[in-house]
Amino acid sequence: MDKFNYQSIDHYFESQDFDKQGHLQEIRKIVKQLLPDAVEVISYHLPAFKWKGKIVAYFGAFKEHISLFPHAGCIEAFQDQSKQYVMSKGTIQFPMTQPLPKELIREMIKYRIQEMELQIKLKKAK
Repeated sequence: MDKFNYQSIDHYFESQDFDKQGHLQEIRKIVKQLLPDAVEVISYHLPAFKWKGKIVAYFGAFKEHISLFPHAGCIEAFQDQSKQYVMSKGTIQFPMTQPLPKELIREMIKYRIQEMELQIKLKKAK
């Protein structure tokens, strides 16, 4: 992936190999179904979705995988369901050699939304 100033998520997608574009579009579709009012942004040279002023998740194409960055709490919550994937503190990697796990991604984004809603609620309670 070349790092340059992407103007939009579409611009980012167009710069990727064709086989990666479909996976990226699937992630976009999942997030837009769950959060139709989320705003598409480019942040840290990656596509991301912002909702209520905060990033829900970043995602991007790499040489041999697609990464989803749904924040550390979400990754931790899905440790058991995601053992077959490479994970780190805030990311999970989906190999290009396997189908994209759409249901897992959907569940992770739902979890992240709930996590964000709780953070908003707690902040308002202060």
